[in-house]
Amino acid sequence: MVVESAPADAEREAEYNEWYSGTHIGEICAIPGFVAARRYKIRGTDPNSSAKDSYLAVYEIEADDLDQPLAELAARSADGRSAVSDALRLSPPPVVTIYELIDEGP
Repeated sequence: MVVESAPADAEREAEYNEWYSGTHIGEICAIPGFVAARRYKIRGTDPNSSAKDSYLAVYEIEADDLDQPLAELAARSADGRSAVSDALRLSPPPVVTIYELIDEGP
């Protein structure tokens, strides 16, 4: 699962990163099937570009049925067990994309 997100504004970037790395990743990785997460910050953009504050999180999911961990993620988001910080930009919302492994290489 790949998630593109950003802080609500540049002044809240530190708060956003503290919440994401200190709280959010732990909550997501506590869901059965989510086994690892890595975060990245976009590099080398124009300082006037809004993309300078864009982040990418890559979550590794190991499950026979990908729908199970994703359903649990949705349930925890809906009932508040996975907290959302107001330091997270919601307009536009984070972009979540799910990829399925097709080849592990050599």
